Amino acid sequence: MKKPETLAVALKYEKPSAPRVVASGRGAVGQAIIDKAKEHGVPVQENPALAEALASLEIDQEIPEALYKAVAQVLAFLMRSAGHLR
Repeated sequence: MKKPETLAVALKYEKPSAPRVVASGRGAVGQAIIDKAKEHGVPVQENPALAEALASLEIDQEIPEALYKAVAQVLAFLMRSAGHLR
């Protein structure tokens, strides 16, 4: 069975705006996004369904309101992982 292709999407969040897609890629590009995040100590969360939805957006596009709840859960995970919420 063929291993699924790596898909990665990077978001940037600066209040008061909605998070934006700043990088997206599959295969080697997706793996490079993951490697760069880990290299810089950015926690990585696997969520294939959300990644697929976000990958359909253009770079620098704000996430649509329909994805706010799912992305908020990821941001909460990241903040906990970084030690900001305890």
